[in-house]
Amino acid sequence: MEIEKSTFFNLMHYEYGEAYFGSHKGMRFRLARDPLANVKFVPVDQREPATLMATVWPEPYSYGVTDKSLMTSEHFEVSEEGFEAAVAWINQQYLDRIDEWNTK
Repeated sequence: MEIEKSTFFNLMHYEYGEAYFGSHKGMRFRLARDPLANVKFVPVDQREPATLMATVWPEPYSYGVTDKSLMTSEHFEVSEEGFEAAVAWINQQYLDRIDEWNTK
C-alpha cells in the first residue's frame, strides 16, 4: 500500500508555512515549502524562490530531534507536478529502503 497524494495537505496549504508530517510502516516523512515561510499574502512577484522539500527518516523520533544524518531529502518544483513527484519520491524511498524501515 502506498501513501496517497490525498494524505497530504493540498498544494496551496504549504504557502501558509506549515509542514506536513506523517509515518508509514517504520518510515517517517515530511513535506514542506523550503524556505519554510508564510507567503500566502505576499504577491507572487515578490516571493523568494522556493521548492517543496520532501524528507524521510527512520522511526521512532520526530523531525526535530532526529539526527539530520539519518534524513534524506529531495527538492521539487512548487507546482502540482512537483507535488506529485514529491509524493512519488517518498513512496519510492519506502520501497527502495524497505529493509531499513522494517528493522524495528
